[in-house]
Amino acid sequence: MQAAPFKQYKKTLFLLDVFKLALTAFGGPQVHFTMFKKNLVVKKAYISEQDLAEMNSFCSMLPGPTSTQTITAVGYKLGGPLFAFLTLLVWIFPATLFMGTLAIVLIQMPLDSPKIAFFNYLQPMASGFMIYAAYSFIQMFVTKHYHWALLILTASVGILESSPFLIPIMLLIGGLTTSYINTRGVIEKPQPIKNIHWDKLAWFLGIFAMAAIIGVGTQNKLILLFENNFRYGSIVFGGGNALIPLMFNQFVNYKHYMTGSEFLAGIGLLQASPGPVFSIAAYNGAMSMKEAGLLGQILGMLSSTIGIFLPGILLLFFALPIWNQIKKFAPIYNAIEGINATSAGLVVVSAYLLFLPVQVNEENMLVLLGTLFLLLSTKVPTPLIVLGCLLGGYFFS
Repeated sequence: MQAAPFKQYKKTLFLLDVFKLALTAFGGPQVHFTMFKKNLVVKKAYISEQDLAEMNSFCSMLPGPTSTQTITAVGYKLGGPLFAFLTLLVWIFPATLFMGTLAIVLIQMPLDSPKIAFFNYLQPMASGFMIYAAYSFIQMFVTKHYHWALLILTASVGILESSPFLIPIMLLIGGLTTSYINTRGVIEKPQPIKNIHWDKLAWFLGIFAMAAIIGVGTQNKLILLFENNFRYGSIVFGGGNALIPLMFNQFVNYKHYMTGSEFLAGIGLLQASPGPVFSIAAYNGAMSMKEAGLLGQILGMLSSTIGIFLPGILLLFFALPIWNQIKKFAPIYNAIEGINATSAGLVVVSAYLLFLPVQVNEENMLVLLGTLFLLLSTKVPTPLIVLGCLLGGYFFS
């Protein structure tokens, strides 16, 4: 997938269109793809629909933020690596700034402050969104009997044993299962792979190792935040919804960097934020540094943001040329089906874990069930649901 000639003024227009998407793309990678198609293919014809679909399928098989990698891959095709990097920055800037700033505001005004009573219903609302996400993933990716087996196995393992190291193992099992069962796709004899960017892989592995070594050696929280987020960005398939249970276990249950209520408030605010779901890292980074002052909180936001997005982009740049040469090889093509079914199981785990901290009372259950009803039965935009919960918290709490 080599860079095509693309005039400078068109590059500027493309970046402006990406910025508009960054301000309006609510709803996660599945919704983001439809908006990419509408704005970048149908309206502006920057690329073809086939190219966009191929990029999205490829990025779905990589760990990291799928929609972010997809739009970065579009930038790569149009203008090469540097332009892809600019595309990435424009795409992630609004959401990460929004989430990091909200964390800093919440640090100054804790959740039990009467001044922010409008946040009171965000926790049950966030739980409703996660249950809906689990339902949506099941609808999209669990269509066969062995998909259900993979989902139940993944969900059971995730609930009973929450170690993040089991995630890539479960995803590997899922991919190998469907690669073995299915026979679809063109079976071609693999040809020698050319133009491999080993330097990108070297950077990825080198940063991974150095961050782990320095983090363990110094116990510096900023470095640990970078390392934790870099690791999650390296092993998480299925988008931000699969990322959330890992972060919950790490930052709430294990390291106690924040409370369950603070984490859930961030998930609720995330629903009001356009752009990539991985921007939750900016919130977690700032919130984890709440005792370090404003500068420490800003550095925590930056460290976590760089950590979460960097590995997926390095892997994207490394894998793009390889993907072009092996994408029709059936075992590779068929593995994505099992990865998706396993990812659906991870989202079920997310929904379960994020329901646990919600206080079970009449008001919270009404908010949770009301959120589910609106998502399942109406076309009410996500931002309006969030706004309604904020106003309800303000007037009724």
